Amino acid sequence: MRTRRGLCYSRDDVCLEKMVVKIRGSAGINMGCRKRRRLSPEISGKRDFFDALPDDLVISVLSKLSSTARCPSDFANVLVICKRLNSLALHPLVLSKASPNMFAIKAGSWSESAQRFLKNCADAGNVEACYTLGMILFYCLENRGSGASLMAKAAISSHAPALYSLAVIQFNGSGGSKNDKDLRVGVALCARAAFLGHIDALRELGHCLQDGYGVQQNVLEGRRFLVQANARELAAVLSSAAAASNKFTRSWLTWSPHPVPHPNANLSQRHPAVPGCPLLSDFGCNVPAPEAHPASKFLAEWFSAQGGVPGPGLRLCSHVGCGRPETRKHEFRRCSVCGAVNYCSRACQALDWKLRHKAECAPVERWLNVEGDGGDGNEAVNGNDDVIGES
Repeated sequence: MRTRRGLCYSRDDVCLEKMVVKIRGSAGINMGCRKRRRLSPEISGKRDFFDALPDDLVISVLSKLSSTARCPSDFANVLVICKRLNSLALHPLVLSKASPNMFAIKAGSWSESAQRFLKNCADAGNVEACYTLGMILFYCLENRGSGASLMAKAAISSHAPALYSLAVIQFNGSGGSKNDKDLRVGVALCARAAFLGHIDALRELGHCLQDGYGVQQNVLEGRRFLVQANARELAAVLSSAAAASNKFTRSWLTWSPHPVPHPNANLSQRHPAVPGCPLLSDFGCNVPAPEAHPASKFLAEWFSAQGGVPGPGLRLCSHVGCGRPETRKHEFRRCSVCGAVNYCSRACQALDWKLRHKAECAPVERWLNVEGDGGDGNEAVNGNDDVIGES
């Protein structure tokens, strides 16, 4: 603000330079001089107007930035501007508001500093950081206890992906032996995640009810859940597309085969990329596959760098959007028709069947693992019966 004379109010923390103005009378006689402040003050010393901003205002701006960041670099660039921004950007309130896209870290860029950042976000109460770091610790770094506890922390806060991931762990007995499987707990976790709107959990729950897997068999209720999962998936795609553009593309209502490569490099040589079947094709809709969670993308990139083999005798889930590896031999179920693919869950099997495997699955007379089943793996799953019954 300015006074009537056009002078600015003085500031306590900013030193403004003064200038001398000589005043002369009508006869040119020097009437004296007085000092006045410049209307455009210059910054003096090392202090500036940013230093005058209160911390709570800066934290509020940084919280808005972290909650709307589209990639990790949007927030990382703030950390290198100055020391004050670096310290305030790591405030627990700012980290607790971070969006899931902030944790979309590339597997090739993984380091101790990235793990420390995720740990700080998890300690600040960010459920997405708890889930992402939990998945990385459990599957990639093989720290089962810490990873499961972080996912459980996110699940307590009603984080649907964390609930579903814990359900998959219970169904497979991941991190332990076959005797560690708890089907009832897995169904309960799936039901909670499905109630929160998780489509894969709803699809998994429908298959469990159809097959009587961990719950009393109810074919009609299971099929209703599967149809509901398909409808939710279609509604989610249409609503997101409507937000991006005001018109719908006709390609969603037509058949448009597209090649989908196999996630395993060894199997891709035996089964080259073939025209895949889009999701919801049984309803006549060419709906693209849903975008994978940043944690799933990290798992896929991490094990892809290892040649698609998580360990000796271990396999990856064949669904391209999953990325989960086996924690013991023969943990995942194999397709009973061709035996060339395996899945961590029935939901992944149903999605991969419509995306890719339906076009390449070919029955063989007999398939056996080279090392032998050993009696420790899950039973084989019929790729046709379970997936075709879904539509």
